[in-house]
Amino acid sequence: MADSMMSKAATMEIPINSNGDSRNLAEDDSLEQAAKIQWSLREKDLQQVMVSGPNLNETSIVSGGYGGTTEGIIPTSSIKGSNMHHGSSNSSMTAEEATRGVAVEKFDIMKKWGLNTYKCTKQMISERFGRGSRTVDLELEAQIEVLRETKRKYENVLHLARALTNHFYSMVQTQHALGDTFADLSQKSPELRDEFGYNAETQKLLCKNGETLLGAINFFVSSINTLVNKTMEDTLMTIKMYENARLEFDAYRADLEELNMGPRDAVTMARIEAAQQQYQIHKDKYERLRSDVSIKLKFLEENKVKVMHKQLLLFHNAISAYFAGNQQQLEQTLKQFNIKLKPPGADKPSWLEEQ
Repeated sequence: MADSMMSKAATMEIPINSNGDSRNLAEDDSLEQAAKIQWSLREKDLQQVMVSGPNLNETSIVSGGYGGTTEGIIPTSSIKGSNMHHGSSNSSMTAEEATRGVAVEKFDIMKKWGLNTYKCTKQMISERFGRGSRTVDLELEAQIEVLRETKRKYENVLHLARALTNHFYSMVQTQHALGDTFADLSQKSPELRDEFGYNAETQKLLCKNGETLLGAINFFVSSINTLVNKTMEDTLMTIKMYENARLEFDAYRADLEELNMGPRDAVTMARIEAAQQQYQIHKDKYERLRSDVSIKLKFLEENKVKVMHKQLLLFHNAISAYFAGNQQQLEQTLKQFNIKLKPPGADKPSWLEEQ
């Protein structure tokens, strides 16, 4: 309307009299007011554009034809926003579904663990108070008890052998220092040179034989330590897994027996079927671990006899040769069991490592 009024004001003739007065003052005032309103509107639009700048999300597409202009306004934000909305919604839904799946999986794991722990604790308490029954393999239980007793005795042997090694090492170090002192006094005491010299040679020989015996004892200790803390411990770990499987098997067996004694409606039958499946799973696990324990006990016994036969023979021959003063027999014993002595100072770090 403002544009039409401006065009009308631009094309209208305004007659002027000889004195310069207008002939239609009311019409002039209305045209002037329309022009002022149009100019103020355009000035406000220009200021808004200068302040805020163009908005690309609200770009208009204008199509013009011959004889006039027609505007078809298509907001680009509607085109872009629809695709972005669908893409972001799909990605957010995917991430939400993945997070929900992980949470459900963790919840199921915690639920199964809690249910299993409750059943096993209930079974353990009932066994402690004599209210529940437990599956017992008498022959296997006897072998397990023998193994535990054997391990305790071998740990005592290992403790005593380490104590012997420490004491004998101190004695060898003392003999070495005593031999050096005798050799020094032999050089500084001419009247007792021969006597100090004999004793210095004897202490050096004893020190050398003592280091050889220490090599044999260290090999003995290392072999016993491997047998006790690795081989036997591995078998005991399998036994612990077997005992846990036995407890789980008895817990699910008791649960199945309790359900079988109850009513036989549709809900109970479904629970009985699920309990039967769990019972079979834990029964298979129990029998598999029981077989593993039997096999490991058998091989452990054979390995123990073989290792101890060799180590006891080594210990006896080395101790006998040392206290008999038979240096050649002592060295032959170490060669027989393929024991190589470390040269003196081999355990000390090099000067580069000390830096």
